[in-house]
Amino acid sequence: MNPCNQDEVGRWVQSLIDSNNIHAFYVSSYWLRLRAEVLLEFKNECRHCKARGFYKRADTVHHVQYVRRYPRLALSKVYIFEGKEYKNLIPLCHNCHEEVHGYRQKKKKKPLTEERW
Repeated sequence: MNPCNQDEVGRWVQSLIDSNNIHAFYVSSYWLRLRAEVLLEFKNECRHCKARGFYKRADTVHHVQYVRRYPRLALSKVYIFEGKEYKNLIPLCHNCHEEVHGYRQKKKKKPLTEERW
């Protein structure tokens, strides 16, 4: 497989998704090499934390265009939307990555007593 050919990458990643084996993508040498490259490019800094004005070490590379939805962009650093180029892979810390995916949503608590007015 040629990682530069988006169509080939898309077919490979889609086959992994179809066989419920997306883990194989995340442990592939293609992804691990690209992940390391992205982390190095951004000096291992979480982009969301940095935008908020503080430093936290990034330990995850997030796909802006999700792999399951856009398998052909799985190994692409950028994507083009309406003629403009955007970053597809951004380094994030664990907490920011979970926040982006909505894993850390605050649960609404029930009131201690029911209001009757």
